[in-house]
Amino acid sequence: MDIILLGPPGSGKGTQAQKMVERYHIPQISTGDILRGAVKERTPLGIEAQGYMDQGTLVPDEVVVGIVRERLKESDCKGGFILDGFPRTVPQAEALDSTLGEMQRAIDHVVSIEVPNEELIKRLTGRRTCRNCGAMYHIVFDLPAKEGVCDRCGGELYQRDDDQEEIIRARLQVYEEQTAPLIAYYRGKGLLRAIDGVGEIEEIFRNIGQAIEE
Repeated sequence: MDIILLGPPGSGKGTQAQKMVERYHIPQISTGDILRGAVKERTPLGIEAQGYMDQGTLVPDEVVVGIVRERLKESDCKGGFILDGFPRTVPQAEALDSTLGEMQRAIDHVVSIEVPNEELIKRLTGRRTCRNCGAMYHIVFDLPAKEGVCDRCGGELYQRDDDQEEIIRARLQVYEEQTAPLIAYYRGKGLLRAIDGVGEIEEIFRNIGQAIEE
């Protein structure tokens, strides 16, 4: 089963991806991770990607697609994969279709975890991080025993800059602008499985299972 997983920041995508890995025994492939891995391993495409990254410019689609292609050819992907963070644009989706076609494969499902922006903002702005050990808390969902103090090490809890409302709204706008054409592309192919991301984790996971197993 070859799956693409979409979801905005704060949608619970990472949690659901891990549960999908455990249930279906297929790897979660994060393009950020494999890009860093290719750079670290000094593969030809990794060296090329590093050149762009060192200049502070975006790695071109053809390089990213090449690195994804290399990863999908590894043995653990024979039974399927969960692509996380790729594709981000319609041209990348078209390049992925072409690459998979050469491998005599195709995307089976595109799971889009959908959560209203106001709920995402509530989730993300409520996060608090320990300055000392990095442990994460939430002022609504996961309170520490003592306000502002980490349960693990006693360190001070603070709100990271990227968890402030103005920055989160900007990130969500970028996500929507990037992803809207992609969602339309996969909906047109009959591959989109829109999942309500509000509710209990297990309930959301059941809905994902039903959507891709029917």
